Amino acid sequence: MKQLLGVPAFARLWVAAFFGETAEWMLQVALPVYVFQRTGSAATTALSIVLGLLPAVLLSPVAGVVADRWNRRAVLFGVCCGLAVVALPLLAEPGVTVVYAVMAAQAALASVFEPARNALVPELVGVEEVTGANGLMSVNGSVARLAGGWAGGALLGFGGLIDVITGYLAVLVVAAALLAKPFRRVAAPAPAPAREPVVRAWLDGLRELTGNRRLARTGLALVLTSVAQGMFLVLFVVYVLDVLGGSEADAGLLRGVQALGGLAAGFAVATVARRIAPVALLGWGCLGLGVLSAVIWNLAPVTTALGVYVGLFALAGAPGVVVGAGTLSEIQSVVAPERAGRVLSTAFAAVAGWTTAGALLAGALVATTGPALLLDVQAGVYVLAGVLVLLPRRGWTRQFVWRYRAAPSAKS
Repeated sequence: MKQLLGVPAFARLWVAAFFGETAEWMLQVALPVYVFQRTGSAATTALSIVLGLLPAVLLSPVAGVVADRWNRRAVLFGVCCGLAVVALPLLAEPGVTVVYAVMAAQAALASVFEPARNALVPELVGVEEVTGANGLMSVNGSVARLAGGWAGGALLGFGGLIDVITGYLAVLVVAAALLAKPFRRVAAPAPAPAREPVVRAWLDGLRELTGNRRLARTGLALVLTSVAQGMFLVLFVVYVLDVLGGSEADAGLLRGVQALGGLAAGFAVATVARRIAPVALLGWGCLGLGVLSAVIWNLAPVTTALGVYVGLFALAGAPGVVVGAGTLSEIQSVVAPERAGRVLSTAFAAVAGWTTAGALLAGALVATTGPALLLDVQAGVYVLAGVLVLLPRRGWTRQFVWRYRAAPSAKS
């Protein structure tokens, strides 16, 4: 971990990512709650979430190619500035339609940010260190989730949407300032032999993602976990406000407190677990997240005490980080550097598309079935993903065992 943070370029990206993710979590928590307050409808809340995800699917071809063709640090800086500009209409305490438009614009910009940032990491630390680097990114992502999630809910509850957006803009300014100066890379991507048309370049990345047998389980897990996450995004708001009888600040706290478990898991992935096969991290993380989710969703008849749920949500943050680190590390390790942006963009688009499907499913059914049954289904999907990833198959058995890879030779 000290070795990675001793790389100045990665350390600066790491801090910038913290501020960027803090800002993102402020809106991710505040805006769905704001929509639910204004409409009282889970279906409308689901629609807001869908509009925040759909641009990532539609813009996947462009986002991936931008991340590969342009300077990735400059792309991140530009996105931060754009995020600040498109959030300005929210300062006027807008109606739901304006919130929808802003969420869509934010998602469009984020669809470029994520592949560029994750494709940049191997350039700054080297491919052999990506698992540890992703673990460290998860650490500050977890702290950002705690800070941003709580701040988004608390500012909305105590000061309204204007206070949320004011804080959001201030945090984004810091992130942009950290990204303004060029990075020193240790491994620059190989130049593309020709500037292919955007669609053809994206299709090349899509073929690499879908045609690579090593990534088959990763793709399967992406689909299942994304559906589960989409269901969660809708049902969580209903669960906290209606089932537990909580407040907006409680919703922000419970979303944010997952960072505590994620923080511990991120440190573990960055240190003792950084040589574990990424597919093992992915599979066992899915299983752990499914089991803990099932416990949480079935506890309301026993107790609705907020402190109990704070502890359980904090614990659930750990397997979530493990799942994310395993997924990213597997893709970064397999994909050629010059195509990393478009492949990661395709993966993120798949996540957004299937998350949208999960959100729509939950929004359509929750009024009929109630949140309890759907939340049990959501937990079961995580368990299914873990089982399928870890299930022994020919040529796969050795890869899902918890084992250390051969450590790379030490650098001077």
